Amino acid sequence: MTEVLFYHLERRPLEAVLPALLEKCLERGWKAVVQGGTAERLDAIDGVLWTYREDSFLPHGTVADGDPAFQPIYLTTDTDNLNDATVRFLVDGAEPPDLAGYERAIFIFDGRDEEAVSQARVQWKQASGQGHDVTYWQQNDAGRWERKA
Repeated sequence: MTEVLFYHLERRPLEAVLPALLEKCLERGWKAVVQGGTAERLDAIDGVLWTYREDSFLPHGTVADGDPAFQPIYLTTDTDNLNDATVRFLVDGAEPPDLAGYERAIFIFDGRDEEAVSQARVQWKQASGQGHDVTYWQQNDAGRWERKA
C-alpha cells in the first residue's frame, strides 16, 4: 500500500514549496520523480531547483540531461519511473500512473484554482478506492503543513 499525500497550496506557490519537500526526500535517501502537466511548467520547475537558494541546489535532471537512472530527482511529463524513484510528486494536474510501486505519492494542488481542487477530489477518490493510505495536508497561517481530518 502506497502512502498518498495531498498538499493543498493556499499561502505559498508550488515553486516555494516543492524544493523543501524534495530536500526531505533526498535527506532520507529516497529518489523522487516529479511529474508535471506540461513541458513548459517542468522547464520552470527545472530553473527553480537550480536557483531556489543561493547556497545550494537540488540535483535533478530531465530526459535532455542524459540517463534518467542517475538522477536523484527526475522531472518528466510521462508516467514512467526511469530513475527507480520511491516517491512520486504529481503537480499541475498530472495524471498518475499506477501508484502501487511507490512508497509515497504526493499530489500538490493550488487551492485558489477551482479546477485543480476538483481534480484533486477525483484523484483522492481514486487513490482511496485503490486501497492506498490517503492523507490531506493544508498550510497553516505560518506556512507549515498540518494534517487535516
